[in-house]
Amino acid sequence: MQTILLVEDNDMNRDMLARRLTRKGFFVVAAEDGQQGIDYAIAEQPALILMDLSLPVVDGWEATRQLKANAMTKHIPIIVLTAHAMKEDEEKAYQAGCDDYDTKPIILERLLEKMTKALAGR
Repeated sequence: MQTILLVEDNDMNRDMLARRLTRKGFFVVAAEDGQQGIDYAIAEQPALILMDLSLPVVDGWEATRQLKANAMTKHIPIIVLTAHAMKEDEEKAYQAGCDDYDTKPIILERLLEKMTKALAGR
């Protein structure tokens, strides 16, 4: 069973997506802010990280930059999940180091395709 780290500050979004991914056979570890996400990524070494951008403490852009700069976590694929749907936001996320980008509301089938592609590329 592959571990997925879900970094999402909205309780309802986090719980809903975690349940859906668990039903698809993933083990989900959840973080509520960017710093907690960084700490969990280092400790848990998940197969994949799903990262919101608008997070308290450390935002998702900075958390992604830190994870990609760390030798212990730079290999972990990061898919950004965000309501920021502007082209500039997507470019900024890729510049921060994310491996893929998906917008909210989450379309599970589309997200699962992106997750499968990211996990296959590890």
